[in-house]
Amino acid sequence: MEAHRASGRTGLVVKPCAAISWSGGKDCCTALLRTCRDYDVVATITMFAEDGARSRSHGLRPEVLSAHAQRLGVRNLTGRCSWRSYTKEYIRLLSEASAMGITHIIFGDIMGDAHRTWDEGVCAVHGLTAVLPLWGESTRTLAEEFIAPGSTAVIVTARAAYLDATWLGRSIDLETIEELENRGVDPCGEFGEYHTLVTSTPLFNSPLEIAFGAREMHSDCWALDVTLASPVGSAFPGPPPASPKPPGEGGKPHRGEGGRRTKEHASG
Repeated sequence: MEAHRASGRTGLVVKPCAAISWSGGKDCCTALLRTCRDYDVVATITMFAEDGARSRSHGLRPEVLSAHAQRLGVRNLTGRCSWRSYTKEYIRLLSEASAMGITHIIFGDIMGDAHRTWDEGVCAVHGLTAVLPLWGESTRTLAEEFIAPGSTAVIVTARAAYLDATWLGRSIDLETIEELENRGVDPCGEFGEYHTLVTSTPLFNSPLEIAFGAREMHSDCWALDVTLASPVGSAFPGPPPASPKPPGEGGKPHRGEGGRRTKEHASG
């Protein structure tokens, strides 16, 4: 994303080459906003279902996530997997990343020892270093940090136990965060209450123009189908987005949005 070298007092300083575990949501975006000055981020890593039609956890179409990578100016590394094969496929993708000269993987995880253990474990297989810039911080503070520079996101999944279908498509702003907290929902959705799609951030070279489609219920979770408003190239048709697995199901533990495996393993 930035020049691989930065000037320092003693000459040129080489930034570590990194990839970011990318769900398309606000938490991984916040992690990238925090780390982009210290790392040369050259790729996003995203997991999809076996047929490649939808991303794991957020249920996003591949062209939407490809548009994110294009706006970030990075390569988009993707894998296809079942919940059972999630970890194995993610490790395979990290092999590709390592072959590109990547040495660090950035995650948007905030809490949950099992998630940190997973992040560090998959990276260790290929001698990579896991970077968790949001770890242990206040989720209210992180939500505000995402919003502060003008970043925008919309809710694309909402767990019915906490939120109804009217929340789908709603923008993440301070008023929304206040209302979520009043309902007992974590500001970042760290307990799987909701997931988001980033539509704009200072890191993008242009905003993401999207259109909303069907709103459907899957496994006690409301899901919004999102397409590009002005698609480029061929379309990627697919079934309605699958909801995130409930806690404890799938190849990894369920959590919020940090590009994690809830994940799938992705966040926000």
